[in-house]
Formats: sequence, C-alpha cells, structure tokens
Amino acid sequence: MDEDIKNLHDQLIRLHKQLRSESKSKFNRINPFSEDLFSWKERGEYWGEEGNNVTIYNTTTVVGDVTIGANTWVGPYCALDGSASLIIGENCSISSGVQIVTHDTVMWALSGGDLKREVLPIKIGNCCFIGSHAVVSKGVTIGDHCLIGAGAVVTKNVPSFSIAAGVPAKIIGQVVLGDDGKIDLEYFDK
Repeated sequence: MDEDIKNLHDQLIRLHKQLRSESKSKFNRINPFSEDLFSWKERGEYWGEEGNNVTIYNTTTVVGDVTIGANTWVGPYCALDGSASLIIGENCSISSGVQIVTHDTVMWALSGGDLKREVLPIKIGNCCFIGSHAVVSKGVTIGDHCLIGAGAVVTKNVPSFSIAAGVPAKIIGQVVLGDDGKIDLEYFDK
C-alpha cells in the first residue's frame, strides 16, 4: 500500500475508534461508522428546512420528491422513495428498516420489460408511528395518529386513528386521544 494511503487509513481507523468511544460513552451505543461521522440532524436540515428538527439517519436512502414534516424521526436502514410523491407529516416516527416505496416494477419484470414501472404517491399523516421493517406500498394514504405494526405490509389506505398490522396489513384497533393528553390503544380482539 502507498505510504500516503496507509497513513490516511491509519488516521481513519483512529478517528473511527475515537468516534465509536464517544458514541458509547454519550449514548451507550455502537453505530455504523457513517452514523458517528455525520450528524443525523444535519441530514434532516439538508433535506428539509433548517430548524425543522428532522432526523434522517445516514444509512437511510431518500430519493425523489420526498417531503418530511417537522419533528419527524427517520431511523436507520430505511428507504424513502418519492418516485411519484412521498409526503410524511409532522411528529412521525419511522422506525428502523421501514421501506416506503411509491413505485414498483412488478409488471415491468413480468412483461419482460415491455410494460413500464408503476408509480403512485404515498401520504402519511401527522403523528404516525411506523414500526420496524414495515413496508408501505405505492398509492397508500395513512391518516393522522396511526400506528403501523412492525413488519406490516400496507397495501391499502389506513384511516386516521387506526392501528394496522400484519401481512397484508389490516386494521386491528384504534388510537384514542384523551382530553387529558393520555393515549389509549384499543385492540378489537383481545
């Protein structure tokens, strides 16, 4: 290895160890190197507006026409595809590994490339929680104050104040906001 490259490599390793130690000390976590190297908040400000308090982890891919509301958190290893249009409301939590995809290539692949990919917009309302590894398919609207369970595959619209889970996702309960600020999750089958 060239001496200059070796020195850079050694410096990079030292930087990695230092940043990893700081993350462990400060947050009690070990991150992928890119998460330690770059600020989650800076990425949110870069994509949206300064001061909107959006977090987008560096391991998440954001493509196309994507709008993300204030105070929204997008975790690691997500895919936000705005090939059509993707709107995510304010005060949302998009958990690790969530895939929100406004297009698919099913018909393109099945036709041997004769048909085009299909694109339809997605809208996610305010105050929603999307559980880890959920998938939201093209053309779906999720209303306000919805909880989407981990691993759910959302292929149809979800009305406001709903709890949806499963493959494909079905409405299994409702979110009830109390006057006192308390939130109850009421499931249909107990």
